[in-house]
Amino acid sequence: MLPPTPIPPDWRIDWDTIDQYPWMQALRGVSQNIDRHAEGDVWTHVHMVVEEMVAMPAWRVLPHDVRQILFLAALFHDIAKPATFRKESDDRISFRGHSRRGSIMARNILWRLNFPFHQREQVCAIIRHHLVPFFLVDSDNPVQIASEITQSVRADWLRLMAIADAKGRICPDPLKLLDQIEHFRQTCQQLNCWGHARLFLNERDRFHYFNFTGKARPYPPTEPYRCEVILLCGLPSSGKDYWVQRVAPQKRMISLEQIRQKNRIPASDPQGKGFQLTFDAAIQCLKRGENFIWNAPHLTRVSRAECAKVCRDHHARLRIVHIETPYQQLIHQNNQRPRPVPVHVIDRMTDRWEVPDLSEAHQVDLVI
Repeated sequence: MLPPTPIPPDWRIDWDTIDQYPWMQALRGVSQNIDRHAEGDVWTHVHMVVEEMVAMPAWRVLPHDVRQILFLAALFHDIAKPATFRKESDDRISFRGHSRRGSIMARNILWRLNFPFHQREQVCAIIRHHLVPFFLVDSDNPVQIASEITQSVRADWLRLMAIADAKGRICPDPLKLLDQIEHFRQTCQQLNCWGHARLFLNERDRFHYFNFTGKARPYPPTEPYRCEVILLCGLPSSGKDYWVQRVAPQKRMISLEQIRQKNRIPASDPQGKGFQLTFDAAIQCLKRGENFIWNAPHLTRVSRAECAKVCRDHHARLRIVHIETPYQQLIHQNNQRPRPVPVHVIDRMTDRWEVPDLSEAHQVDLVI
C-alpha cells in the first residue's frame, strides 16, 4: 500500500502506518553531521521535513494529486542515505549520490505499487534534484543546471520541497538556506522556466544545448539530418520487441538480445561484450547514414549519453522511446519468453533504472 497522504480537515500524518515500512525503519539510527543536522538521525529529519510540508499553506491549497506527489517526495527524499552513508577521513559523514540513488529506489517502490507513471516520475525528479535549490547560487553554470532540471521537474514544486527540507532540520544558518532557495526561484523566473520546462527554439537547439560537451557551444547546424536513430529503452520483457513489430517492422534493428543469442552470452553474465557489439554495429550504420532501431535496455542516463554523443557526432536525429509495463505484467511476460531473464537479474537492473527526459534527445516518447 502507498503511504496515505494527509487530507483535510485535520491533515493528520499516519506515522503509525508509515513508520512500519522497511525503507522508513532503515532511516533509524543513521547519523548525520551535527553542525548541519542537530535534530539527530535521518529518521528524525524526515519526520520533521514531512511535518513542515504538510503544515505549509502553499501545499494545502494544491490539488490532491500534487499534494500526494510532494508528500511522497518529502517521505522518500533521503531514502538512500543508509545505502550511501560514508565516514570520511576527517570524520565527517557524507551521503554522496544519495539524491540520484534515492530517486531510483523510489521508482522501484512506486513501480511495484503500480503508482501512476507521470506522478511517479515527478516524485522521482523532485528527489533527484532536491539539493539543487541549495547549491545553484554557488554553481559554475546555474543557467544550464536550471534549464536541465526543468526538463523533468517543476521548479515551483522543487522550491516547496527545498523549503520543507530547510525548515525540517536544526542548523546554525536556516535563513541562509532560505536565501539560497529564493535565488533558485529568481534564476528560474528569469529563464522563464518557473512552473514549466525551459523552452528552446526547436528540438535541434535543445538537443545541441544539452549534448554538446564543450564550454563554447557552436550554433547547431541547420542542414538536414543524415539519418534517424530510434533508441529503445526499458527493462527486459517490457515490450520493446512488440513495439517494433507493431510500429516499425520494416526498419533495420540492432538488438542486444539477438546479439546475445548469436554469441551465446547468458542474460545472467556480464553484458559488456554484448553492449560493445551493438555499439560497434550502430556506429557502422551511422557512418553509412542509415536509419535504424537501437534495441537494448539503455536504463541509465550515462549509457544513453554515450549513444547521444555518437548520434550527434554523425549528425543523426535521436528519438528515444521509453517502454514500460506494470511490474506484475512484466513478470508474466518474462515467464512466457522462450528464455526468461532470471528475476534476480531484472531486480539488479532496476537498481540503476532512470527514465529519460527531453534533455537527452531530439524527441522522447513514453510508451506506458
